[in-house]
Amino acid sequence: MMATTHVFAGLALVAPVAAAVPTLSSPLAVGAIVGGLAPDLDLVLEHRRSLHFPVAGLPVAALAVGAAVLVPSSPVVGVAAAVVAAWLHAASDVLGDGPEMDPWTDVGDRAVYDHVRGRWLRPRRWIRYDGAPEDGVLALALAAPVLLVFEGWIVSAVVGCLAVSFAYVLVRRRLVAWLPDWLE
Repeated sequence: MMATTHVFAGLALVAPVAAAVPTLSSPLAVGAIVGGLAPDLDLVLEHRRSLHFPVAGLPVAALAVGAAVLVPSSPVVGVAAAVVAAWLHAASDVLGDGPEMDPWTDVGDRAVYDHVRGRWLRPRRWIRYDGAPEDGVLALALAAPVLLVFEGWIVSAVVGCLAVSFAYVLVRRRLVAWLPDWLE
C-alpha cells in the first residue's frame, strides 16, 4: 500500500478518539502520521523487515494504548497513536503484494517479516501493489472520516496527500521504467 494509505489508516483509527476528545486531536494526528510513515523508513535497509513488526508490534501497541488510557496527556497519547499506527502499517502490509518495485512481473512470496516466528508472511494481494487503483480507492475511503473529524492543518495535509496519492496511482506502473536500476 502507498505510504499515504497507511497514514490515512492511522488517522482513521484515531479519528473516533479525536472526535470524543477534541483537545487531543493534534497529538493524535501527529502520532498517527508519524507512525503511519515510520515503518517505511526501512526502504534504505531491508524493506518490510527492518522496521516492520506485524506480530511483535501488537503487544507493544496494546501497552501504548493502556498507557494512554491511564495517562491521557498529549505526549503519551501522541506516542500511543504513533505506536498503534506503526503496528497497523506493518500488519496491513500483508494485505498487499511484496516489497518488489514491479510486483506485476516479479511475483514474490514475501509480504512482511514476522520476527516472532522468524519467517516471512505471504502476501494476500487484496491490494495488488502500492499505487494500484484499489489502493487509491482505499486511500479515499480511509481519508473520508478523517476529513469529517479533524480540522485545520490536518485537513490541508490530508487533501494534499490525497492529491499526491492519486497522481501516484496514475503513474505507478510507468514509474519503474523511469527509476535507476540501483534504486531497486
